[in-house]
Amino acid sequence: MPKFGYSCKVEEPCAKAMGRELRISPKDAVEICREIRGMGLREARSYLEEVVKGKRAVPFRRHAKKVAHHRGTKGAGAYPTKAARAILQVLKNAEANAAYKGLDAEKLKVVHASASRGIILPGILPRAFGRATPYNKPLTNVQIVLKEA
Repeated sequence: MPKFGYSCKVEEPCAKAMGRELRISPKDAVEICREIRGMGLREARSYLEEVVKGKRAVPFRRHAKKVAHHRGTKGAGAYPTKAARAILQVLKNAEANAAYKGLDAEKLKVVHASASRGIILPGILPRAFGRATPYNKPLTNVQIVLKEA
């Protein structure tokens, strides 16, 4: 079994949560984590809920080719609702861990949010004349660390 660790060292008291092998796009998850890093807990939670509803767009900085511009972003942006919903679940898990540790929810801040590629589930799409095309599904690992500011 592989050992999973956090990609940052944060001194206690802090609350951590990790979502492993989520069926979301790694590109969308990286852009969302970049956007919520440094936000307060309530601000990040409301931001992700607005992204899920389609009211706020996530700016795409790195993977921005052929991505349309949306209101609220200075450049390319999108509404990755599936990834935002999964990261919101990880954020709620970190909030529950903070409540268990006795941390004040009003003072919590997202000090670390990162997403990385997980394993790739191989798949095959049958084609005409006995051929096949690979149809792989990438998985994503998400880490969130909350700390009192």
